[in-house]
Amino acid sequence: MSARRVLVVAAHPDDEVLGCGATIAKYVRNGDEVHVLILAEGATSRDAERNREERGAELSELAEAAHMAKDILGVTSLSLHDFPDNRMDSIDLLDIVKVIECHIEKTRPEIILTHHTGDVNIDHRRIHEAVVTACRPTPSLSVHTLLFFEVSSSTEWQPPGSAPVFAPNWFEDISETVSLKLQALEAYHMEMRPWPHSRSVDAVNHLARWRGASVGVEAAEAFVLGRNLVR
Repeated sequence: MSARRVLVVAAHPDDEVLGCGATIAKYVRNGDEVHVLILAEGATSRDAERNREERGAELSELAEAAHMAKDILGVTSLSLHDFPDNRMDSIDLLDIVKVIECHIEKTRPEIILTHHTGDVNIDHRRIHEAVVTACRPTPSLSVHTLLFFEVSSSTEWQPPGSAPVFAPNWFEDISETVSLKLQALEAYHMEMRPWPHSRSVDAVNHLARWRGASVGVEAAEAFVLGRNLVR
């Protein structure tokens, strides 16, 4: 199989690893070119008002962790933007779409992986909407496959009936790369929580094993298929 170009569009530093870190590593091992776009910074929502200067040290630490995770997984390029954390509903959708469209034009991906629409986190939902908009199936669009991932401590926290349920119908066998996902999450140690929090390393590992067992392999990452054009 010839090498493919893949773009991962995530809200915050750590979402790219939580959502599809082992799939990224698998694609890289298969010779694919993987680019990661992270749109929002991940710290200023902890305060009543956004103050980047007050959270400057944390933002720098998150950016450093993102670059460490990039190297662990073998990502080709990482782009970090500074949209406001957990306030992306305050941004015009078109402004988010334009950034994504720019990266699609630059990297010409055949596959895009991004957030599921049913997450609790508003930034996840906003980015899902922006990616779908940016990937309108025009004749010139390079993207033929859209996959939506789950993020521990967001996707499963949405009560049934409040939003579309994450019902995966696409699974990637990550038996050989799940260890790299867990290693990349260690780079984000400041964002992880102790067991039994769902954003703990143990919980992420258990989820990978359960998703794997549900399709008969050692470990898997699960996705909802948004679109797949067979050429």
